[in-house]
Amino acid sequence: MRALVINCTLKPSPRPSNTEALARQVITALQGHGATVDVVRAVDLDIRPGVENDMGDGDQWPSVREKLASADILVVASPTWVGRPSSVAQRVLERMDAMISETDDENRPVAYNRVAGVVVTGNEDGAHHVISEICGALGDIGYTVPGQAWTYWHLGPGPGPDYLDDDRGHDWAASTARAMASNLFHTARALTEHPVPAPPS
Repeated sequence: MRALVINCTLKPSPRPSNTEALARQVITALQGHGATVDVVRAVDLDIRPGVENDMGDGDQWPSVREKLASADILVVASPTWVGRPSSVAQRVLERMDAMISETDDENRPVAYNRVAGVVVTGNEDGAHHVISEICGALGDIGYTVPGQAWTYWHLGPGPGPDYLDDDRGHDWAASTARAMASNLFHTARALTEHPVPAPPS
């Protein structure tokens, strides 16, 4: 089982990423189930605006698209900014829009029989809104989003410390991350054994 985590932080490497730090809880749990996990930090790449698989002229999205094609499990990890997913997360979802019109050899949308979940961090409320926006987009693309396939961390409304700066709430976020990983892994395995057929014409 292969998993891909796309970290949609606004911070380029090598700056510490609170979002990736929480995503690591999910990564460790997925690895514990036997999954192989790749991580992409999207802000480090030249991902051009658009809704096609390759926008040309040095666009680096095609390398991410290859990883998506081989992943049974996708985790989109985003910070919360002004109560919404990051601009990087929106760029990633827009580029994934091209997958909606793609089908496999059995005429199934290419995202069928793949599962997805969400990780959110922020020092303000809005995590559930971010989760619902990303999950809604992933469902449109064709991913299966299991129940409780998310985890988040924040300390309520208004400014405050970041995930890496404050230990409060980490136990809950980590426990939810483990549940998320288990639900993703076992749903992905079930879909591998009993795939969803192509939609009726």
